[in-house]
Amino acid sequence: MAEALTAKGRATRARIVAGAAEVLREQGVAFATLDDIRGRTGTSKSQLFHYFPGGKDELLLAVAQFEADRVLEDQQPHLGRLDSWESWQRWRDVVVERYERQGDHCPLGSLFLQVGRSRPGARAIVTELMRQWQRQLADGIRALGANGLVSPALDADRTAAALLAGIQGGVTIMMSTGDSTHLKAALDTGIEHLRATGTTPETAVRA
Repeated sequence: MAEALTAKGRATRARIVAGAAEVLREQGVAFATLDDIRGRTGTSKSQLFHYFPGGKDELLLAVAQFEADRVLEDQQPHLGRLDSWESWQRWRDVVVERYERQGDHCPLGSLFLQVGRSRPGARAIVTELMRQWQRQLADGIRALGANGLVSPALDADRTAAALLAGIQGGVTIMMSTGDSTHLKAALDTGIEHLRATGTTPETAVRA
C-alpha cells in the first residue's frame, strides 16, 4: 500500500501513524479506539481505512514500526559515533535516560501484545530492530578497534549481541521493579569489558 502512495499520501499516512502513536502512548493500546485516533488526527473513517484497509491491526503494526524506529532514533547521534570512550559513555547515559523516562510502560511491548508477537509482521519488526541495533553496536566496537582502544582479536558481533542482551534484560527487570540498577549494571559491565580488552598483554606488546 505505502509503495503506491503519492508523496502527499505518504505524508498523510505518516501523520496518521504519528498521531496514533501519541494516542496509544497516552491512553494505552487496550483502551484507545479508532475514533480516538481519528479525532486526534482529523481523519475520516473512510480515509483511515483507505490508508489502513486491514483496520486497527494494520494500523497497530504501522505504529509498532514507528515505535521501533524511535528506539534507535532516541539513541542518536551517539549510537552512530561510538568511536571513543567518551562517546560510549554519552550513549550509555542516553539509553538509561530513555528507559527511565519511559518507566514501566513500553509502547512497543504493549503493541505486540495487542497484535500478537508471533505474527509474521510483528516478528519481522522486532527482528529488524534488534539486527540494526546490534549492527550499530558492532560498528562502534570496530571503530574502537580501528582507533587502537580494544583488542583486534575481539569478536565485535558476538560482543555486541551480549551487550544488547544485557540491555534488554535490564529493561525487562526495570519494567517489573521500577529500578534501573540492572540496566545500568549491564551497560557499565559491557563497557568495562570493552575497556579491559584494550589493556591485554597482546595489545600492550603491540603498543
